[in-house]
Amino acid sequence: MKALIIEDETAAARNLKAILREVAPEMEIAATLESVVESVDYLRSNPRPDLLFMDIHLADGDSFRIFDAVEVSSPVIFTTAYDQYALEAFRVDSIDYLLKPVNAADVERALGKLQRLTGLQRAEYGSRVRRMAAAQRAEGAFLVHVRDRIIPLPTDRIAFCYTADERVWAHDYDGTAYPLDKTLEALQAALPEAEFFRANRQFIVARRAVRDIAVWFGSRLSLSLTVETPERIVVPKARVPEFKAWLTAVRPL
Repeated sequence: MKALIIEDETAAARNLKAILREVAPEMEIAATLESVVESVDYLRSNPRPDLLFMDIHLADGDSFRIFDAVEVSSPVIFTTAYDQYALEAFRVDSIDYLLKPVNAADVERALGKLQRLTGLQRAEYGSRVRRMAAAQRAEGAFLVHVRDRIIPLPTDRIAFCYTADERVWAHDYDGTAYPLDKTLEALQAALPEAEFFRANRQFIVARRAVRDIAVWFGSRLSLSLTVETPERIVVPKARVPEFKAWLTAVRPL
């Protein structure tokens, strides 16, 4: 049996490999991949693996985006560090998942479940994975920690994202700031390009949040949003043409 590991944390990938050597020594690891882009390229140009271990959060976006670009027909075991992220969907559809830090008992349980499936059941399992991934993508939301809870934050509620002191926040139209576990680069990859623009190193802004624009020193632009921002948002001169094209582009109805 050949397995593919899609995991952007080196320590987590190393731990999973060590566990597989222990509980499934006959399993061959075809490759270890770290991003959505790398995974899509691999799946397009290599034979289908028998099994995928797929982390939900990758450096360039959520792994559900892989399903947009390539047909994934192999059984998938998802891994996640967040004990509420999409877990209800997994339970409802009987999709296997592993909570980080992954342990040998859970891996053995998941592998045992898959090995007991007939060929027809494996095909149906793959269909359930694809349906669930499509549903997760359609929701268009990030899960954020609010005190002792985890709640969905739909992307259409985000006015802007901001990073400072190595922390990233999403601000909604009510002025509430939510901490996110992603980098601004990962957010840029995950948010729809038609609706969000990376204004500079610190800000991603929503199109409908832009209230007005002023010409700033050095042919830069200063943006005012419909909500208060922690500091002035300045679009660098080099990005001004791209920003204007983005802002004025006609969106499909």
